Amino acid sequence: MSESLHTVENTVEDTTGQERPELQKAVQEFVDAGFAGIQMRVHDERGEWVGSAGVRELGESDKPPTDGRFWAGSVVKTFTATAVLQLVAEERIDLDTPVADHLPEFGLDRRITARMLLQHTSGLFNYTGEYYEDGTVVPGIPATGKEWVDSRLRTYRPQELVGLALSKPARFEPGAGFSYSNTNYTLAALLIEQVAGRPYGEEMQRRILEPLGLRDTVLAGAVTELPEPHAHGYYRYQDADQWKVADVTRQNLSILFGAGGMISTTRDLHLFFSALNGGKLLPAPLLAEMRKPHGMLGYGLGLFVQDLGPDGGGTTILHHNGGAPGGYGALMIGTPDGSRTLTAGLTTGDAAIDPAQVFPQALDRLIKAVFCRAQAAG
Repeated sequence: MSESLHTVENTVEDTTGQERPELQKAVQEFVDAGFAGIQMRVHDERGEWVGSAGVRELGESDKPPTDGRFWAGSVVKTFTATAVLQLVAEERIDLDTPVADHLPEFGLDRRITARMLLQHTSGLFNYTGEYYEDGTVVPGIPATGKEWVDSRLRTYRPQELVGLALSKPARFEPGAGFSYSNTNYTLAALLIEQVAGRPYGEEMQRRILEPLGLRDTVLAGAVTELPEPHAHGYYRYQDADQWKVADVTRQNLSILFGAGGMISTTRDLHLFFSALNGGKLLPAPLLAEMRKPHGMLGYGLGLFVQDLGPDGGGTTILHHNGGAPGGYGALMIGTPDGSRTLTAGLTTGDAAIDPAQVFPQALDRLIKAVFCRAQAAG
């Protein structure tokens, strides 16, 4: 498998000089909405386009570098799921047998399977905190606010993260619902380690990063520095009765082991997602299994499946976006055949915005510009 993957890196057509005003306009809308900066890469039938908008650092005029590294967050879940499914293809684990058979030290409910981890249907408490329908919040490790800013360089062991989650009540019985939980993917990473007999980082390097030539991606360790080049990310938080803004470019990868601890670039995310959707990483039956949408959000095994509906011309996209606890976000979106991808890194600044409020509208317009151009132009 890996020999054929080495060709992926050399198939990228560099047409970065082409004029794509609709794409530049779409990235500028993120900045207009209050983000500090964005870098984006699009691959489609017209080749490759890269561009950026906003600033690399507050108070400066330079744009974010289009080859910059960024904290990519939960995008890593698709990588982790891919490695688990490769082990399934090798018949070293089964999607529907108890995870406790491989990880007995945690005393997991024997009904929890690898499928439930990848699909977020285990019911396990999310160690970064749970937000319940009635408005109740049960905190986990510090992942927001001043508490996170002050502790963001702390190193966590994955067993510590899982232990915290297992000390809290489950949201529901295994398989009885859907709840997005980082605990699922930290356990999936530990499952990879146990079955493969190697540390998660080494196994991901061997299975995915090296074969695809992803030279700027980091998935494991207690790394706190973003390699150059990179844009700065900022986090606005409340300290007593004051609002403050901190430069959070430095943070610790270990806080979301296997679930959100990731440094990458738009190039590397493109190479990975186009290879995955192009059938180069998984056998067709398991790729199809990965793409079976479940629940209201259409979550498969490590990615979202979204039908853009009549306004999108019936187009289906696959995606998993991500965000660090503060300062950074990432987009990884593509078509099922791998022929069109959109990858991006975003940074937040000092604007008094709630990204959750302004992000969906800007993202919707961006998706239409890239994947539904006829509709966007109309």
